Amino acid sequence: MERESMEFDVVIVGAGPAGLSTACQLMKLAQEKEQELMVCVVEKGSEVGAHILSGAVFEPRALGELFPDWKEKGAPLNTAVTGDDIYLFNGENSAVKLPSFGVPKTMHNEGNYIVSMGNVCRWLAEQAEELGVEIFPGFPAQDVIYNEDGSVGGVITGDMGLDAEGKAKDSFMPGMELKAKYTVFAEGCRGHLGKELIAKFSLDADKSPQHYGLGFKEIWDIAPEKHQEGLVVHSAGWPLEKDTTGGGYLYHAENNQVFVGLIVDLNYSNPHLSPFDEFQRYKHHPKIAQYLEGGKRVSYGARAMAKGGFNSLPKMTMPGAVLVGCDAGTINFAKIKGNHTAMKSGMLAAESIFEALASGDEGGKELTSYTEKYKNSWLYDELYNTRNFGPAMHKFGTFIGGAYNTLDQNFFGGKLPFNFKDDTLDHTQLKLAKDVPVINYPKPDNKLSFDKLSSVFLSNTNHEEEQPCHLKLADSSIPISVNLAKYNEPAQRYCPAGVYEVESTDEGDKFVINSQNCVHCKTCDIKDPAQNITWVTPEGTGGPNYPNM
Repeated sequence: MERESMEFDVVIVGAGPAGLSTACQLMKLAQEKEQELMVCVVEKGSEVGAHILSGAVFEPRALGELFPDWKEKGAPLNTAVTGDDIYLFNGENSAVKLPSFGVPKTMHNEGNYIVSMGNVCRWLAEQAEELGVEIFPGFPAQDVIYNEDGSVGGVITGDMGLDAEGKAKDSFMPGMELKAKYTVFAEGCRGHLGKELIAKFSLDADKSPQHYGLGFKEIWDIAPEKHQEGLVVHSAGWPLEKDTTGGGYLYHAENNQVFVGLIVDLNYSNPHLSPFDEFQRYKHHPKIAQYLEGGKRVSYGARAMAKGGFNSLPKMTMPGAVLVGCDAGTINFAKIKGNHTAMKSGMLAAESIFEALASGDEGGKELTSYTEKYKNSWLYDELYNTRNFGPAMHKFGTFIGGAYNTLDQNFFGGKLPFNFKDDTLDHTQLKLAKDVPVINYPKPDNKLSFDKLSSVFLSNTNHEEEQPCHLKLADSSIPISVNLAKYNEPAQRYCPAGVYEVESTDEGDKFVINSQNCVHCKTCDIKDPAQNITWVTPEGTGGPNYPNM
């Protein structure tokens, strides 16, 4: 196909905290050295921030390095953390508040801020554009360009105007080739191009497999008398039971709003479990309901997160390209934070790329200096010192694992001479449906708990209906012949947006994909026990449109 082509020094895929920090750092270095640099960022969302979902308690360390004058520049960090309440929920109506010394230091939030990361990214995009970066929202990177020598040479943006059969409509517009000396992949967790590159270049060789959690978030307007601006609440335990790990949160943001959510680790074993319904149950716990009762839910979203940490971090370089942020898995799950680490990884990548280009490099090389910069940075130290946090929880459970982590972090700074590893794969952990109990979830009361479709409505999700389905099945028979037979087709429950259904028809059971509902969380790509589903980018601007997540 004939495609238009544009050439840049650097193409960055994804306008999240990692990609935008990469862009800003590149242009800052170029201005300091008075060197001309052409940098573009492509973003699949309708605007910067439209697909950003994060809790978020934000640690400003990397931001302070990137923009020391961020306060003067008006960065939207408006709510300083004023207190941490951490609970163990040991039943649907009971809770034990943990003393400060009984909580890992990594979960203390002095000096941090409760923020909307969508708005932080919008602000970062403004800074990038002022520095001369070109940002193209609504243009998903669909394919990787490979040079003749096998190195990465850029990306191809998605075709527009294809019908459901993949044929061109009257509105057809082919995607563009965006060629680059170096390409930065900052797609977020389980980026579909990052997944391809990790496999192609064996970047995860000799590493523990990546592990994932599914994170939910709702924004609520609550009564002013119930609002405690700056209060951070975390919990472990109920409603997650037995071998299902994760935790909940409730953050008191500005303007009488709270952010409430639940993270469910995707290594759970009961195929009857519905992470969405676990979240709906969570809001009924008295410690959470006390803030929400009488309030109004104004937004909903869900997103997978890479939580394997240090032991699962792949090699982040390959000829002509680098991985940054959650595309690599730089989240520090011991802190339940990944924004500052994503930003730092992008800044380190930018330094390596700029040094190469400033020396006259024409691209296509493997930037080993990025690896060295990472190993000599606080990012490496932070991830290394929390390397056992997740594996300890998986190995010993919430209570014993939590006690080990408190001891390791509070008294030894993460330097106990152990290196626990979790080499299981999340999608292999499901037990047969017949061997585990069915979970009967209560019906939503439409006051604190709600159904999936009304929730997806609040995410402002929209896709052009007449386009190829972006949820690809390698074998269309597997959902019924294998997954339904063995696991009661768990896609019906692990998807937080009601995308997958099994319909009974006169011809038998039928697997239905409601791709218009997709909030781009990537859970299906991760948890499908047959690894039969591959998530790829839909047409540009498709998906959720989060205003303040």
